[in-house]
Amino acid sequence: MPIRRLPPETVNRIAAGEVVERPSSAIKELVENALDAGATRIEIQADGGGLSRILIADDGHGMAPDQLALAVERHATSKLEPDDAGDVDLLRISTLGFRGEALPSIGSVARLTITSRAPGGDAHQITVEGGDQRPVAPAGFPGPHGARVEVRDLFYATPARLKFMKSERSEAMAISEEIKRQAMAHEGVAFTLDLDGRTTLRLPAEHPGDEGRLKRLAALLGRDFEANALLIDQSREGIRLSGYAGLPTYSRGNGGHQYLFVNGRPVRDRLLQGALRGAYADFLARDRHPAAVLFLEIDPLFVDVNVHPAKAEVRFRDPALVRGLIVGALRHALHAAGHRASTTVADNVLAGFTAHSGTAWSPSSPSAAGFSGWAGWTSSPAPATGTGVLPGLNERSVRFEGLDPTNLATRHSPLATDARPVDLIDFPLGAARAQVHGTYIVAQTRDGIVVVDQHAAHERLVYERMKTQMAEGSVTRQALLTPEVVELDPAEADRVVARADELAQLGLIVEPFGGGAVLVRETPALLGDTDVQGLIRDIADDLAEHGAALALSERLGEVCGTMACHGSVRAGRVLSAPEMNALLRQMEATPHSGQCNHGRPTYVELKLNDLEKLFGRR
Repeated sequence: MPIRRLPPETVNRIAAGEVVERPSSAIKELVENALDAGATRIEIQADGGGLSRILIADDGHGMAPDQLALAVERHATSKLEPDDAGDVDLLRISTLGFRGEALPSIGSVARLTITSRAPGGDAHQITVEGGDQRPVAPAGFPGPHGARVEVRDLFYATPARLKFMKSERSEAMAISEEIKRQAMAHEGVAFTLDLDGRTTLRLPAEHPGDEGRLKRLAALLGRDFEANALLIDQSREGIRLSGYAGLPTYSRGNGGHQYLFVNGRPVRDRLLQGALRGAYADFLARDRHPAAVLFLEIDPLFVDVNVHPAKAEVRFRDPALVRGLIVGALRHALHAAGHRASTTVADNVLAGFTAHSGTAWSPSSPSAAGFSGWAGWTSSPAPATGTGVLPGLNERSVRFEGLDPTNLATRHSPLATDARPVDLIDFPLGAARAQVHGTYIVAQTRDGIVVVDQHAAHERLVYERMKTQMAEGSVTRQALLTPEVVELDPAEADRVVARADELAQLGLIVEPFGGGAVLVRETPALLGDTDVQGLIRDIADDLAEHGAALALSERLGEVCGTMACHGSVRAGRVLSAPEMNALLRQMEATPHSGQCNHGRPTYVELKLNDLEKLFGRR
């Protein structure tokens, strides 16, 4: 068959199919144009899921009349400037838009009207219907400068595309999600979103910076995110990562609350998912996902934003560097959080309480000592025969509770200012008062109470101790009786062999074995009788996707977690007062002790105000 040139109308509609997939993608392009124009206020209106009508109004610098006709021509843009030789460098893109495809693409499949006024000039408008362009004409405009872009009957010129649209409600939800992403990235811009005549989003402009950004995120993701977010701000080799990440105990059931922005551009990238998984690997179960909003600032030369028609994906020149920065920054923030747990844990506990309306029980002969769990505790009880003393839980209490005053370790207390004993309720996790159901420690703080799951808390302590031992020395290896040959793709084998030194530090000894195969001589002793073939293939996949051997690290971490779970104090074990207080002090000194290895909280804190509200005292 002979080769034919396609008509311009068909070419434009093909381009529109790539750039304008649905109403939300059209709105994305128009909002990005407004942001590139320096807008400080953007109003968005959408009716019928954006299929009937879309209106974007901004207060940017607008366009002169002679620019309106050019704006609706394909590949005409003000955002790329040629150099002295007349060449345009697509690797130095500092704006959100740059192709000049959005307006002509929308105009080819819808009824498009653009009204604009430049500062000090008169307002004009241009109309394009299904690719048919009308002349530029004078028009009214409500502000001193800016633009109003109205889109009606989206995809009326391509009826087949309408059949693939979802319901109006689904399209409206996609529009709302897109505006939220844009608002996250530009806290200094005010956004208003009206859907079918109802205002669903009204965000005032915030002061640029971390404080304003957090206020904007709180308005979009909720106050709980604000209360449980950790500030991220790290730089490496000219790349800066900032934003906020949630505490491990503030996790979600899916990855819907993970957002990545590259130079102000919202993108969806598997790199973020892999980096988040690696950073939170020690804190969350596989079915839980962290919440994070991260902003990456990088030289445009080191990132390609021209790899996807909708600019939803980017490609980094050095993805391993970016991933390392994300993982390192998140781990640093999590380490700095110490034993902090999510505030939503206490909120959920309070929500579960209900006032008791039945007949109150009263003891026939209450004890003179009242309900104090400390009555009669003058020394640590001797352990049962054969049970031994739990490591790390046999320290004496630093608070005087009838113990020998000569054993008080006040000199080592961070709160001690003189030689007098320090009251343990001044510590973050307070003083142990009782143990209930052989599982939970109840402690009193200066302004509330703390309930600790003794097994989950000690599990984290043991796990962190094991991790420290692994970091300080080489991992114990076990030699295979018969070295195992693993067949791989030649490229995969080269990647694995190239990381042989790194794998050796984790206890895995590999050697090249001809083309497309590796020989495994030793494996980490922690893994026991492991599936060597599956392990090497998983490592090869991780190296191909993330540039790091996550499979081995995660397997070692899972083994350490299992060993910590089985080696920690069990639920049902009765603890003495000194043992309970020693556990609380170790939690305060151990990073990440606010959650166990599976992402569950290890303690719940209830403030005195919460308790007073619970009993109607305020």
